[in-house]
Amino acid sequence: MAESWVNSAERIGADLHLELSGQGGRRAALIHALREAVRSGRLAPGTRLPPYRSLAADLGVARNTVADAYAELVAEGWLTARQGSGTQVAERAEPLGTHARVPKKAPPRAHGPRHDLRQGTPDVSAFPRTAWLASYRRALQQAPNEAFGPGDPAGRRELREALTEYLARARGVRTEPGRIVICSGFAHALRLLFGGSGGGVLQGPLAVEAYGLPFHRELLAAAGVRTLPLPLDEHGAQVEKLGNEKLGRERAVLLTPAHQFPTGGPLHPSRRAAVIDWARARGGVILEDDYDGEFRYDRKPVGAVQGLDPERVIHIGSVSKSLSPALRLGWMVLPERYVDAVLEAKGEREAWASVLDQLTLADFIVSGSYDRHVRRMRQRYRTRRNRLVVALAAHAPHIEVTGIAAGLHAVLRLPPGSEEAAVRAAHWQGLALDGLDVFRHPEAPTSAPDGPDGLVVGYATPPEHAYGAALDALCAALPPGRLAEK
Repeated sequence: MAESWVNSAERIGADLHLELSGQGGRRAALIHALREAVRSGRLAPGTRLPPYRSLAADLGVARNTVADAYAELVAEGWLTARQGSGTQVAERAEPLGTHARVPKKAPPRAHGPRHDLRQGTPDVSAFPRTAWLASYRRALQQAPNEAFGPGDPAGRRELREALTEYLARARGVRTEPGRIVICSGFAHALRLLFGGSGGGVLQGPLAVEAYGLPFHRELLAAAGVRTLPLPLDEHGAQVEKLGNEKLGRERAVLLTPAHQFPTGGPLHPSRRAAVIDWARARGGVILEDDYDGEFRYDRKPVGAVQGLDPERVIHIGSVSKSLSPALRLGWMVLPERYVDAVLEAKGEREAWASVLDQLTLADFIVSGSYDRHVRRMRQRYRTRRNRLVVALAAHAPHIEVTGIAAGLHAVLRLPPGSEEAAVRAAHWQGLALDGLDVFRHPEAPTSAPDGPDGLVVGYATPPEHAYGAALDALCAALPPGRLAEK
């Protein structure tokens, strides 16, 4: 019977796993296991082995057994032993006349694009490391002992209280801590709402904007939820079409009312009121994706639709744009009738969002660090946006730029039929960006105004030092003005 051993010896610096076959005695089994570990490359040349006393204690064998095994492998050339250096794997671990298996060199990693203007990511080089570390230390020092046990699926009370105050102040959200459930981001929120056992908390069909993230549509499709596209115009989603026989018998609608993604612009006030009226009349629910609500430049902040009727709107936000997508922290502000069902879908324990990250974010908000960071990044992104507009005015004045009053991306409207060529040209320039058509719902019409050609430019993505070169590559990839005049 094979015997498994994992050593966490204090001097080896890494765990060591050996399989002792049990045949031929402990000494022979140990010699065989060590020899195979070296031959296979699992123990690399120069690796220090545990002192024989430690190894003997961990294995439950006599010290002489390990000492004799080491001595035999030293004599064979597998190991070396020097006074003061302990026992190590020999630099030439195979005796002469044998052919050691040389691990194949790993293929070189594929190089990414030289320039990145894809949407969806903030400037990750600007993450507030010092302030976040200070909050982490305070959170760790002040955390009660129970915080290190199984987490509450609703999320830490400290974070939910901090979010209650912040969302009311900054986004006009009306809620209380008991109606907030912490999640790991918007996609996780969708999974909880639509992907649970028995069909989920909510049921489809779900009306969505004609343009949005394909990943979200794919996630919903995998959960068996049909999505129905709402046409867009300069005032946002045409919510008056909800309940239309041609659209379908939708039970909920997903909107990005503060800044339509990706075309830009807020949902018109009359349509905000209209969608609330629809939800009240039909017993429907509105999912509000507030993905970049903090970033406003040329107009006053647009408050959350949730503030109009907290019992008809599920407000969903995260720190993926304001801080970093790596934190995997988001929240749902729920109507009271959905709280228990969402918690049941999430499970008895917190399995997604780190409790320490939750406590750190709570401190980061309460201490004022979050507000300071958002203000600083708002100014930086405004400057980036202005540089984009100036560069286009100088090098491509025929290109219209839209959706720039807010958010972290802009849409460049292109002449009909030129989007695919522009994306291809960007690729040749080493520039990563997305065409507008990528975000179009497959059932949405392709003709204008619902199907224009364009590029979605994420001006927040590059680090500061690389932004100028990215703009140069973008301008070089755009179609010439003569195409726009046709």
